[in-house]
Amino acid sequence: WTRCTSPKTSHQISAGIRAGGFEYSPGTLHIYSDSLLTLPAIIGIGGGGGLLLLVIIAVLIAYKRKSRDADRTLKRLQLQMDNLESRVALECKEAFAELQTDIHELTQELDGAGIPFLDYRTYAMRVLFPGIEDHPVLKEMEVQANVEKALTLFGQLLTKKHFLLTFIRTLEAQRSFSMRDRGNVASLIMTALQGEMEYATGVLKQLLSDLIDRNLESKNHPKLLLRRTESVAEKMLTNWFTFLLYKFLKECAGEPLFMLYCAIKQQMEKGPIDAITGEARYSLSEDKLIRQQIDYKTLTLHCVNPENENASEVTVKCLNCDTITQVKEKLLDAVYKGSPYSQRPKASDMDLEWRQGRMARIILQDEDVTTKIDNDWKRLNTLAHYQVITDGSVIALVPKQNSAYNISNSSTFTKSLSRYESMLRTASSPDSLRSRTPMITPDLESGTKLWHLVKNHDHSDQREGDRGSKMVSEIYLTRLLATKGTLQKFVDDLFETIFSTAHRGSALPLAIKYMFDFLDEQADKHSITDYDVRHTWKSNCLPLRFWVNVIKNPQFVFDIHKNSITDACLSVVAQTFMDSCSTSEHKLGKDSPSNKLLYAKDIPNYKSWVERYYSDISRMPAISDQDMSAYLAEQSRLHLDQFNSMSALHEIYTYIIKYKDEILSALQKDEQSRRQRLRGKLEQVIDTMALAS
Repeated sequence: WTRCTSPKTSHQISAGIRAGGFEYSPGTLHIYSDSLLTLPAIIGIGGGGGLLLLVIIAVLIAYKRKSRDADRTLKRLQLQMDNLESRVALECKEAFAELQTDIHELTQELDGAGIPFLDYRTYAMRVLFPGIEDHPVLKEMEVQANVEKALTLFGQLLTKKHFLLTFIRTLEAQRSFSMRDRGNVASLIMTALQGEMEYATGVLKQLLSDLIDRNLESKNHPKLLLRRTESVAEKMLTNWFTFLLYKFLKECAGEPLFMLYCAIKQQMEKGPIDAITGEARYSLSEDKLIRQQIDYKTLTLHCVNPENENASEVTVKCLNCDTITQVKEKLLDAVYKGSPYSQRPKASDMDLEWRQGRMARIILQDEDVTTKIDNDWKRLNTLAHYQVITDGSVIALVPKQNSAYNISNSSTFTKSLSRYESMLRTASSPDSLRSRTPMITPDLESGTKLWHLVKNHDHSDQREGDRGSKMVSEIYLTRLLATKGTLQKFVDDLFETIFSTAHRGSALPLAIKYMFDFLDEQADKHSITDYDVRHTWKSNCLPLRFWVNVIKNPQFVFDIHKNSITDACLSVVAQTFMDSCSTSEHKLGKDSPSNKLLYAKDIPNYKSWVERYYSDISRMPAISDQDMSAYLAEQSRLHLDQFNSMSALHEIYTYIIKYKDEILSALQKDEQSRRQRLRGKLEQVIDTMALAS
C-alpha cells in the first residue's frame, strides 16, 4: 500500500501505478481544496444572512407593535364612542329632567290663566288669511241702501249651489286667476258661508269630486291628489277643517302642541342663540346649529317686578353671552309667565337697568357708545360685555327712555357712564373702553356688519376659524341628537294624540270620519283598490292640509311669539310628521338630510300609529246624514257672527267685476243655469251695484 498526500491547491494530475515491473494508469485525478468558497464569499454570505435575520426580526417587531397600536387605537376609539354615547345620553337625561322641571313649573303657572288659546275668530283669520291682521271681513261695512240690497241678492245667489260651482269653475279656467287668488276666494267663500256649514260642505264635496275626476282623467298619479294647493277646493278643505277642528284643538290636541312649543323654546334658550343668524347651540335643525364651541356661563339674576317694585324679585336664568334684547325677552317670559303675548309689554318698549345699590343704575343696550367695533364688524353688547358676570345681580325692566345717542348730556346717563368707564378701566377686559373704536352715528355705519356669536359666513372677508371647516364642524351634529332625545317625549305625545281615535277623553271629531269616508267612497267609485293610494289621499287631506300647518305655526292657535330657531325646529317636527304619513320607504344614506336621519328609527313606529289610526277610523260606524247635519248646524250657530258677511260678499264681488263677461257667458251656456235664470239674477246685482256707485 502507498499513501499519497494531496497538494493544498486545486488542480488535476495524471495518476500512475507502478508495482514491480507492472505499470498502470487509471486516468486523471482531480484534486480540490477542502473549502468550496473563498473566505470573502463566506463572510459575505454570513453577513447577508445575519442582515436578513435582523430584517425579519425587525419586521416581526414592527408588526407586533403596529398590531398593538391598532388594538390600542381601536380600544381608544371604542372608549371615545362609548364616552360620547354616555355623554349624549347623560346630557339628554339631565336636559330632559331640567326641562321637565321647567315644564312642570310652567303648567303650574298656567293653572290660573290656562293655555293662551286664541279666540275662534283670531285663530280662523290667521289660518284663512295669514299675515293680514286688519282684514275687511272683521269690520262693519257702512254702505248705501242700494249696495246693501245688491250684496244681499248676491249672497242669495251664492247659496244656490249651481251658481257657486259655476262661479268657481269659471274663475279657475282663467289664466290670470293666480294661486293667491284661489286661496283668497276659497277663504272668502268659507267666511261668507260660516253660518251655512251644511251647504258649504255639500259644495266642497262636489268640488273635491270634480278634482278627483280631473286628476284621474289627466293620467296623473293618483297619489298627487290634494298634494298641492292648486285649486279652490283644496284651500276650502283646509278652511273646512280649520272651522270644525277648533274644539278638538282646545280640548285635546292643543295641550301637547303647546307643551312641545314650550319645550323647544326653553331648551333652545338654555344654550347660546345668535341674535343675528338665529343659530343655536341646541337645535333640531342642522341649518340653525352653531358649529363651533361657544364659551358661556349661566347667570342667575334677580329682576325687579316691573308691575310693583316693592313686590318680591323674580329669579331668572340668563347667559352671559345673551344680548340685552335676549335678556329682556327672558325677563318678560319669566315675569309674565302664563300671560298671552299680546297682553304683555314688548322688549322694544322696555329698557334694561343694571342696579348696584340704591343710586347706581346703568341702562344696558344692544348698541351704545361702548359697543366694540373691529374693522367693519360691530359686535352686539352682551351681559359679559357690561361685566355682568356674577350671580345675584339685580336688574330691572323700566319703560323705554330716549336712545343713549340722544341723552349723552343727561346727568343720570353721564354719571352712570362715568362710573361704568371707571369700572371697565380697572378691569382687564378685552371689551374695555380703552380699546373701543369711537362711536359711529347710525347714518354713517351702513357698511358696518353686525355680529353676535358667529360672523355671517356669507361675507367674503370671513377669517379661517370663524366658523371652522365643514369637516371639523360635523362633530357638532351630535348636538342634534342630544336635543332630539331631550324633546322626544313631547314629540311622541303630540303624534300619539293626533293619531288616536279616542284619547284623553275626547272622541274623534265627526269631520275627520266624515271626510275619510267620503274619500273611501270616491275610491270605490273609481275602482281604486290600492291601499297606498287610499292612505295617501287621507294623508294629503288631513295631516298635510291641516296638521302640518298647525304644527309649523303654533301662533295660529296660541297667543305666543315664535322666534326663528323655534320655527326651524318645528319645521323638522312637521317634516317628520309628514314622513310618518307616507307609504313610501325612504332609503337613507350618508347624503340624506339630517332631519330624516335624526328620526329614522322613530318613523317606522310613527307609521304604525298612522296605519292603525286610519284603520280604526275605517272600522268606526258611518255617520248618518242626520247626525252630520245636526253637527254642522250646531257649528254654524256657534260661529254665526264671527265675520261680517257683507264685507266678505263685497270682497268676493270684486272677482265678479273682474271676470264679468266670462261668468255671464258660462251661466248662459249652462242649461241648468238658464232654467234657474241665474244670469239674469247676477245682471240684476251688477246693475244695482253700478247704479249705487
